[in-house]
Amino acid sequence: MDVEQTALPGIGLRHEFTTRAGRRIGVVSYRTGRRDLVIYDKADPDRACETVKLNDEEADALVELLGAPRIVQRLNDLHREVEGLVSLQVPVSSRWHGKTMGSAQVRTLTGASIVAVVRGGQVNTSPLPDFVLREHDVAVLVGDLESTEGATQILTGG
Repeated sequence: MDVEQTALPGIGLRHEFTTRAGRRIGVVSYRTGRRDLVIYDKADPDRACETVKLNDEEADALVELLGAPRIVQRLNDLHREVEGLVSLQVPVSSRWHGKTMGSAQVRTLTGASIVAVVRGGQVNTSPLPDFVLREHDVAVLVGDLESTEGATQILTGG
């Protein structure tokens, strides 16, 4: 899938792609954090026929519905091939807001890996230790049952 990215000076970024059915869909990410989901006219791909303004909470909900489950589904497919492999989606608590992923020491302390972090419209795969976590991020964990339970305790502050 080819996703086109266009800088919108003074506004933010626009990402667009064309579905297999020929529909053009875009997301405008404003510097303010607001996002617009844009569906373009099938007859005129330069004209928006529908624009849905999303606040942070709505964008996060849409990401949850579209993004994170796909990653987890791929990992679940892998479970069938690798006995004992567990993957979980874990909400990151406010305790970690503004701190680096490395400071949580999830892998060091538990053996589980954070393979992705889902944040408002973006799936950040293979985040590095200097990746800064935010409250409401969703971490995608992979490991065995014990390690993912330990990682969940760390990330949720439970």
